[in-house]
Amino acid sequence: QVYVKESGGGLVQPGGSLRLSCEISRPVLGPLDWYRQAPGKQRELVAFISATGSTSYTDSVKGRFTISRAAAGNAVYLQMNSLKPDDTADYYCNVRFNGFDYWGPGTQVTVSS
Repeated sequence: QVYVKESGGGLVQPGGSLRLSCEISRPVLGPLDWYRQAPGKQRELVAFISATGSTSYTDSVKGRFTISRAAAGNAVYLQMNSLKPDDTADYYCNVRFNGFDYWGPGTQVTVSS
């Protein structure tokens, strides 16, 4: 069993920054993802980091968001800069371990003036 908990969300003005954190209850060496779900929309993959540190991003956040992971494998982060109102969503960390997906409860990000 793996427990996952996100934190770091909040209300920020357009152009601002937030750093999301995802704590994982045990070291995970596999890929880690950040997803988001805006009201009335499907959950979408925002950023991915592989076991070796390779990263990929959805087009709408490229150049603004950076995913990273703790060396110990027990946390993953999402640095979000130049935030836009369209980034408003609940953000979720996804952990794959032993063939199962584990999700946290999410953290809410609201970008508004």
